[in-house]
Amino acid sequence: MTILGWIVFGLVVGIVAKLLTPGRDPGGFVVTVLLGIAGALLGGFIGRTAGWYREGDPVGFIMAVVGSIVLLVLYRLVARGPRGA
Repeated sequence: MTILGWIVFGLVVGIVAKLLTPGRDPGGFVVTVLLGIAGALLGGFIGRTAGWYREGDPVGFIMAVVGSIVLLVLYRLVARGPRGA
């Protein structure tokens, strides 16, 4: 997949992840897209390495969304900082 393809795929995955995890994000649209791209790469890598699916299988999209949600939740926790601060 080309770089532009990963960006578009990450955009779609980031939007889906954002819709599935409601709430305020410390970052904006660009951060959501970057987390979508990173989540797509992370979820895809983990799924293929574990042997759960091959490249091009539809379940890859699900793993990309799961990876993006994990990164989005971690980003929210880190960016929010300690409670009461």
